[in-house]
Amino acid sequence: MALTEHEEQAFWQFVANRRQHLVRTAYLLAGDHGHAEDFVQDALIRAHRNWRRIERADQPEVYVRRIIVNLANSWWRRALRHRTHVAWEPPDRPDERDGHAAVEREDELWRALATLPAGMRAVVVLRYYEDLSEAETAAVLGTSLGTVKSQASRGLVRMRAALSESRADLATR
Repeated sequence: MALTEHEEQAFWQFVANRRQHLVRTAYLLAGDHGHAEDFVQDALIRAHRNWRRIERADQPEVYVRRIIVNLANSWWRRALRHRTHVAWEPPDRPDERDGHAAVEREDELWRALATLPAGMRAVVVLRYYEDLSEAETAAVLGTSLGTVKSQASRGLVRMRAALSESRADLATR
């Protein structure tokens, strides 16, 4: 059944208001601008098909983010299964006036994030980059609050270890 004019307007208003945030989430999960755009496009197509139900649930962003997380996780699984090399693209660099050290720290964080397994990366991205609460993160991922807490904690430990290793490598050069 086709959407009513009001439902269509609500959907496109949602897209206009939230698309950039969704792309950022997808990019943080994939590390690739092209894949991020694809994930968001696919998620919005699926959301449009189910908009009537999604809108009634009153949390369309949770639903769409969950689709994006699932798409990103599937993509990472396929990449690992086929041993595809995934080059993590750091975001556009700030102006040089912002300082070389800040740019290096940001690149280190991106590389550390890329070392995390897909599910753990999703938790870290949603909690600390997207600033969702533990409960909101659990809702997006369809998992328990305890899982979010443990995955966030383990993810941060792994990122710290990756950062320490990276700094040790730089010191020996």
